[in-house]
Amino acid sequence: MGRVERAIVIGGGIGGLTAAVALHRRGVRVTVLERAGSLEPVGAAISLAPNALRGLDVIGLGDDIRSLSAWQGDGGLRTPSGRWLSRSGAAAAAERFGGPLVLLHRATLVDHLAARLPSAAVRTAAAAHVVDPGDPQDPGRPARVGTPDGELEADLVVAADGIHSAVRRGLFPDHPGPVYSGFTTWRIVIPLPGVEFASHETWGRGRIWGTHPLKDGRVYAYAAAVVPAGRRAPDDERAELLRLYGDWHDPISAVLAAARPDDVLRHDVHHITEPLPAYHRGRVALVGDAAHAMPPTLGQGGNQAIEDAITLAHHFEDLPAYTAARLPRTTAIARRAVKVARLNMMTNRAGIAVRDNAVAALSKAGPALFLRGFDGIADWRPPGGTTRSSEAGSGGSRMLAADHGRQWPEEDTP
Repeated sequence: MGRVERAIVIGGGIGGLTAAVALHRRGVRVTVLERAGSLEPVGAAISLAPNALRGLDVIGLGDDIRSLSAWQGDGGLRTPSGRWLSRSGAAAAAERFGGPLVLLHRATLVDHLAARLPSAAVRTAAAAHVVDPGDPQDPGRPARVGTPDGELEADLVVAADGIHSAVRRGLFPDHPGPVYSGFTTWRIVIPLPGVEFASHETWGRGRIWGTHPLKDGRVYAYAAAVVPAGRRAPDDERAELLRLYGDWHDPISAVLAAARPDDVLRHDVHHITEPLPAYHRGRVALVGDAAHAMPPTLGQGGNQAIEDAITLAHHFEDLPAYTAARLPRTTAIARRAVKVARLNMMTNRAGIAVRDNAVAALSKAGPALFLRGFDGIADWRPPGGTTRSSEAGSGGSRMLAADHGRQWPEEDTP
């Protein structure tokens, strides 16, 4: 594609900001255009697995984020009555994959990323669209991006504008886009003083719940349920959670008692079922949900966006190489996430009994049996290697049913 001196990033979320920082470190002049009035993300928490943390190592941020790890005890998977199906210590995943899993508020990660960019590099309240994707073979035809203040030109455009990406639709107008995944999610981050609990995820009939601590002392809880698309509570979403989960085990009742209606976020989940033919066209590259939105059942949406960003910064002058590196991997992970969703959102009573008994039996044989399900995901290494001096890192590990290599902090925002 020739020399890239100027890049525009459309979208100031995790994938867009990571790409901006990585390109900035490569000497590229970067401008981030975020349509919202601030970079403060709509959402709750995100779980970063060792693969994403290694990506953050490349931009000098990995250990800062590892230091925010909160959970250092046991965790696991439960039934609505409170029975443990499997339990695991934090060390098992860290030992297998060379590092911890870290749960933190999305705003914390965004703040850390934005702090590594020049202040003038980020423009908020700046809706943007691609006017011309440009021609990488023609130095006289850069990409052109439309903004409220006029057009901008760039050697590279990074489209990180989310699951309902307008850039993706413009580049690939015949692609069907995202579809409803069959379930909706709720997320809560609140203080919960005086309540002790083991980090857990609970599987019920077409419903799940998870409760986990954050480093700052707050609690992150999430839920998901199989419901028709577009449904909303007739009163408020806290009341809906009480109807669905009010009789489940502690500390779920304590979380619901402490939460206010305004503390509860709800979003239907969508994902891309048909892979794109490429993650680039012209001088434009897609990252994160814009390229490969997936269900949150592996907790990999944000993690894969970070991988995309780091890989793109490695191949920023060769976009076909970026597609070749990312499309097969993300397609396989997205398909695995769909399969996991079918398992833990199961509604058939007989199937649920078989599932739970199998989980309990396999857990007795050793957590490594389940951790193998995360092989090929958490053990990813960035192209060109990392900049970190030690592999294990510092801090503990937050385990969300970690035996199963899956987490649910991801979100599907409009």
